[in-house]
Amino acid sequence: MVGVGLRSPHIDTVLTTRPPVGWLEIHSENYFNPHALARQQLRDIAQHYPISCHGIGLSLGSADPLNTQHLQQLKHLVQELDPIAVSDHLSWSSVNGQFFNDLLPLPYTEEALRLFCQKVEQVQEVLGRRLLIENPSSYLAFAHSTIPEWEFLQQVQQRTDCHLLLDLNNIYVSAFNHGFDCQQYLAAMDPATVKEIHLAGFTVKTVDDGEMWIDTHSRPVSEPVWQLYRQWVRQHSAQHGLVPTLIEWDLDIPDFAVLQQEADKATLIIQQEAEHGLIVT
Repeated sequence: MVGVGLRSPHIDTVLTTRPPVGWLEIHSENYFNPHALARQQLRDIAQHYPISCHGIGLSLGSADPLNTQHLQQLKHLVQELDPIAVSDHLSWSSVNGQFFNDLLPLPYTEEALRLFCQKVEQVQEVLGRRLLIENPSSYLAFAHSTIPEWEFLQQVQQRTDCHLLLDLNNIYVSAFNHGFDCQQYLAAMDPATVKEIHLAGFTVKTVDDGEMWIDTHSRPVSEPVWQLYRQWVRQHSAQHGLVPTLIEWDLDIPDFAVLQQEADKATLIIQQEAEHGLIVT
């Protein structure tokens, strides 16, 4: 099942034309106000599409306590929508109650791991359901990190019994920026715990000592990321089933038809692998 991220420029299109996509993912925080027009529009859309709630504000990696108001607003949204998934990021975005408009990287240490897991468990207890935790894209690393990101993420899953949201573009971008191997990262993932996949585009930025790849979500999915997706579908779908796949596009947002075309590419990969007898759709 392939879906796209629902962004505000496309709400009217979705409401009036009901394009043939498998599901829609929202940024949860945009719909917290139960009396806002956006929430009413979402109620209408949810009558026709499965919805996933993707959060960017829980700040699970922060030393700050969880924002209880934020968490209660998320709980009310989830109770109303009964979404197919609720997700957030392996990151932090607040300190001393001040929030930043960024998903910041964690130091991959045992202390940070314990803290992050405590937060995930608290959220899961309040929501009464498992979270999906998404692997980040990153551009700098902490010198005192002692655990590779893929092992850190797996430890989070094992200690909290959460699920994973695997962003293949983030893996590809971070692998270039930090010099690790995408295949090593993917091999460390337990496919039984991966319940959603994200695909997006990135931007190449020239810096003083070369290039940095930025996860901008402002371009079509790159061919190498499509290849990673095909590899994942081929290797794991027969045993573990197809997982919902999402096309993300957050900046320089094009017409909905462009996102539809990207979603169709993912669907075609699934169909091609099925035709070779490698998966059952």
